[in-house]
Amino acid sequence: MPDHSPAADCTLVSAVIPTRGRPEMLALAVRSALRQTWRFLEVIVVLDGPDAATEAYLASVADPRVRGVMLPEPAGGCAARNTGVRAARGEWIAFLDDDDEWMPDKIACQMRVVRESRAWFPVVTSRLVARSPRSSRVLPPRVYDGSRPVADYLFCREGLTDSGGLMQTSTLLASRELLLAVPFRHGLRMHQDWDWIIRVTACEGVEVRMLAKPLTVWRVEDHRATVSRSADWRFSLEWIRGMRRLISGRAFSSFVAVQCVWRARTAHAGPWGRLSILRAFLFEGRPQLRSSAHFFLFSVVPEQLRRRLRDALRSRRDPAEITDGLTLAFSRRPAQFPLRKTSN
Repeated sequence: MPDHSPAADCTLVSAVIPTRGRPEMLALAVRSALRQTWRFLEVIVVLDGPDAATEAYLASVADPRVRGVMLPEPAGGCAARNTGVRAARGEWIAFLDDDDEWMPDKIACQMRVVRESRAWFPVVTSRLVARSPRSSRVLPPRVYDGSRPVADYLFCREGLTDSGGLMQTSTLLASRELLLAVPFRHGLRMHQDWDWIIRVTACEGVEVRMLAKPLTVWRVEDHRATVSRSADWRFSLEWIRGMRRLISGRAFSSFVAVQCVWRARTAHAGPWGRLSILRAFLFEGRPQLRSSAHFFLFSVVPEQLRRRLRDALRSRRDPAEITDGLTLAFSRRPAQFPLRKTSN
């Protein structure tokens, strides 16, 4: 059992950063990890296949806390994270995507929760700052309090402006022991964070705690191609079917109503595809009034109009969507490689 006692202040935490082909963004992620107020930290950068530019960047980093691990060929984010966990020396693992950043006190805040927890395997997450070219918002709007299953929190939206729950990978901290027992599922192209958190919470002794304070900067909607924005609705439908025994019918129908419907619409799915989604929504889950409203909304209303309506309703309810009292200067600096070795 991991040591949760207050005396364990010298516990080593391993930051695991999977990456491929974007050393400029990686440099900002690494810098944010090295600026943590938690003193006992190592940073493991896992290169998802040969990557000369990233290798050159890592060779330039002078901080001995940073080390690289390279996979012989690209294997995906799940395999890269699992490799980082196996290579880690720390008792606790914190994940950081290479295009995200941490607030300086992220690890310290989460380790305080670990020390206070009575669970065998606490998993600590937090809210985050979602930054896009248009705005910065604190997400999720609802903090997970443990009163209902994680899948219900993630997928069941409370209203038309609600974006659902969120436990993004760069916010997660868990013990290495737990991650070795329940690794990320190899080969999963999408829904990696959802898949892991739902499977791990089905294990005895696991408790998920979410901090209300935003501790991660998550870059979204900047027109970069990402797997999470893929229009592969068939993959999403088969994935949620595979998770059905671990989640409620309400969560299943809510996922289908949003995730499968918008992907099918983006992919211009034909009538048979739309019919298969509708049948899954109605007969494989437990649709309710709110999920039915979301099914209609994502099926009929154009995405741009839906986003404008959502933003207008949100601004009326909470005009101050900009982060409150957060210092983001470190994440707004130009992308430059930190800690370069100087030539003799």
